[in-house]
Amino acid sequence: MPKVSVVVPVYGCCDSLQNLYSRLEESLSTISEDFEIILVNDASPDNAWDTIKALVAKDDRVKGINLSRNFGQHKAIAAGLAHTKGDWVVVMDCDLQDKPEEIIKLYNKAQEGYDAVFGQRIGRKHSRRKRWASRAFIAVYDYLTDTKTDPTIGNFSIISRKVVEGLKALKEQHHPYTFFVIWLGFKRTYIEIEHAERETGTSSYNFKRLIGLAMDNIVSQSNKLLRMSIRFGFGLAFLSAIYALYLILKYFIADEVAPGWTSVMVSIYFIGGLLFANLGLIGFYLGKIFDETKNRPLYIIDEII
Repeated sequence: MPKVSVVVPVYGCCDSLQNLYSRLEESLSTISEDFEIILVNDASPDNAWDTIKALVAKDDRVKGINLSRNFGQHKAIAAGLAHTKGDWVVVMDCDLQDKPEEIIKLYNKAQEGYDAVFGQRIGRKHSRRKRWASRAFIAVYDYLTDTKTDPTIGNFSIISRKVVEGLKALKEQHHPYTFFVIWLGFKRTYIEIEHAERETGTSSYNFKRLIGLAMDNIVSQSNKLLRMSIRFGFGLAFLSAIYALYLILKYFIADEVAPGWTSVMVSIYFIGGLLFANLGLIGFYLGKIFDETKNRPLYIIDEII
């Protein structure tokens, strides 16, 4: 029988963990009795670590990883993947919007010869505001990274051992799980799954964090913003040259002196603002390079049980 691992980053869903374990145990047993459930506590503020320790004491197929602080969902996933032993690895959220019963469908599809199978969420149960924010983010992200993102795809997936090893070889500080799986290649597909209501708690991704995630994703995966700023700068210089030529012709033909103070001041402030914006953009990219050159570990583990 194959060994199946399940990686679950845990943050803000302590009340769901017992139900999550029960449903995972029931679903995974239909595939193989040789499975492991890896719960990665990403400094959850609701005493989730105590619940994880209780589940470990109850079932030795449960492994708990306690990070030293909050490193973010995708780095928590990376920590879990680094400690898996399964031939197949499932990645899912802890809030039970990813239904454990759907793992069977993912696994059966993978047996058709795929290395990665992602679940496409039917009838997403997020709030209207979050769905709108997600669509806006995806539209901007696709434009700036020259990719095509499916908004129904999340982290819920099953991947083979060679995909796991490929992910472990990627040491970048920004570590988006779904993007990296797609970047690795291999044979993958998508199947429709049912998306459930969140049982307890609220999402930790507020508007501010979503904006930060969007900027990190765009800057770490694409330099299109820099290319756009270069094109815009040359375009502005060209328009300025045309306008200067117009003023010269107006002076010599119509003998009119162009008004000076207003146009000069407006131009100075406009160009100055653009220069500061472009410098800030360049600084943002330099900051990402600085983060990578420090070569810090993606996460620090406080305790493994």
